[in-house]
Amino acid sequence: MKPLSEKTALITGASAPNGIGRAIAHKLAADGANVVVTDRPGQIAIDGSMKCTTHLLDELVAELSTPSTKARALPLDVTDCDQISSVVHQCVADFGSVDILVNNAGSLAGSADFLTTTQAEWEMSYRVNVQGPMLLAQAIIPYMKACGGGRIINIGSTGSLGAEPGFGAYTAMKHALVGLSKTLASEFGPDNILCNTVCPGYIATDMHEAANVRLAAEACESLEATRKRRYASVALRSAGLPEDVAHAVAYLAGPAGRYVTGINLPVAGGVPMGI
Repeated sequence: MKPLSEKTALITGASAPNGIGRAIAHKLAADGANVVVTDRPGQIAIDGSMKCTTHLLDELVAELSTPSTKARALPLDVTDCDQISSVVHQCVADFGSVDILVNNAGSLAGSADFLTTTQAEWEMSYRVNVQGPMLLAQAIIPYMKACGGGRIINIGSTGSLGAEPGFGAYTAMKHALVGLSKTLASEFGPDNILCNTVCPGYIATDMHEAANVRLAAEACESLEATRKRRYASVALRSAGLPEDVAHAVAYLAGPAGRYVTGINLPVAGGVPMGI
């Protein structure tokens, strides 16, 4: 029997082909979980062209579905409280429960020099990176309590633990996400609900590469020079892969993580970042 058989996982921000959410979905499905993948309806830039997130999620569901594993895609903007309520109710109606919540959706809004960050960018970063996970937890925890427990895994960042210049709003919100995780771990531990934060470092995703491109332009240097400069702080001197993060999530979601809650787990190749 697979470690997550008969469990259901809800994963936000899962459409990007080279994203952490997609890798997590594949790993949890491989471990036996039924998987509900979500993302905001619209277009995202992939390899220089625009792709429809709905189509990308449908492709992911086709990849995940097997005779023993069910997968479903649902549209979800994590800044919309009504959509959150609808998605959670749909998951419970389809699968009977939501045993694992992975708050992966994130925004780099406000990733700029601090003095040029606008109030609108700061607020958008808060709504996606902090408020969305909070609202999802509020919607799902009552069902987890009724089923005897569950796992909530928030995807933070090494920016949750330290700081890197040029990512003010993002860093502030990822620090707040750690506070949310610790609050949930403390308050709902008696209900057998475990909550942890996985903190990726430099992971080779489309979002990470977009940040590299921005920083290279700001520094008037080549993209390769920017990568080399940033990865010089990594003990392994390279970016990680989305699958590296997915394995950490699977550990915290599975039976091996039954006595682990309230932690920050860096998956970062040894990035200091003020930790």
